[in-house]
Amino acid sequence: METADVIVVGGGPAGSACATALIRGGRKVIVLDKESFPRTKLCAGWVSPGVFQALGLDPAAYPAGLHTFDHLVVHAWGMTLPLRTRQYSVRRVEFDDYLLRRSNATVIRHDVREIARAGEGYLIDGAFHAPHVVGAGGTRCPVHRHLFRAYSPHNKTLQIAATELEFPFAWRDPRCHLWFFDHGLPGYAWYVPKAGGWLNLGVGALSEPLRQRGQNLHEHWERLVTRLGRLGMIDDRPLTAAGYSYFLRERSGPWQNGNAFLVGDAAGMATRDLGEGIGPAIRSGIAVAEGILHGQPAMLDDISPLSVDELLNGTRRVACRALLRLLGVAPRQLPQAA
Repeated sequence: METADVIVVGGGPAGSACATALIRGGRKVIVLDKESFPRTKLCAGWVSPGVFQALGLDPAAYPAGLHTFDHLVVHAWGMTLPLRTRQYSVRRVEFDDYLLRRSNATVIRHDVREIARAGEGYLIDGAFHAPHVVGAGGTRCPVHRHLFRAYSPHNKTLQIAATELEFPFAWRDPRCHLWFFDHGLPGYAWYVPKAGGWLNLGVGALSEPLRQRGQNLHEHWERLVTRLGRLGMIDDRPLTAAGYSYFLRERSGPWQNGNAFLVGDAAGMATRDLGEGIGPAIRSGIAVAEGILHGQPAMLDDISPLSVDELLNGTRRVACRALLRLLGVAPRQLPQAA
């Protein structure tokens, strides 16, 4: 039987950030993931300077593809607002693999099926045991399913549906574009260029309002592709996009049950305004690790539920206030889910 001080289920940014902090604190960590890394991961891959700061990583030292965009172009209600900022985009197939290798954790490919309490710890599939377990396996994380779902199910009103595609393309516009509320979409579409000649396109929306309006993401995806072709931002129509779902941030946990913890998408940590998940995932992983190291409750309430807090650090204040007005969001407030 494999034993450790902490078993982390899921090797994405939340799990690797948690494992890194724990190992630096002297703990033995095993990371279990059902896939081998590097692996494909659908994601716009938007990373703020604050994320690199949280990781203790200079963007210039990141060894894989990193695209810097100095403009965020917001489109809403017939208006276009270019905002000067400093943001980055990464390919998750590279980013996640790098962070996991950087953690120096023992990584084992394993599809977790059963988690049971065993004394003061947890037994996973009769093969792995640790006093602490961290669920970092995304929306369908087995730690949530076995240890949290019965009393803390995901809030369906905060479910986001997304469809997107990342493909090789010699993009001509290096800026990131966001289209909000187009044709009644309860969300936004995006165009995110990436280093090495890659482009990510996608559409995301709150699932329940989308259903109530009799809409589906496919029709909004078709509108996005048609628009980009008309604007000359893409050439031939890209291949069919793929879909997935996740959950936006609740007002508070629970994120801890005994010595079991949830981080990242398993905890529903994506921001309430832009549905951004990488930053909250990494911060939640670090926060849980700090709690374990110091024998204290996991403190995730201090992690901002809004992406605009990241934009305020790098965008002109006047322009950012205009962005907030467009989104109907004020700093430190949680917008309504519907």
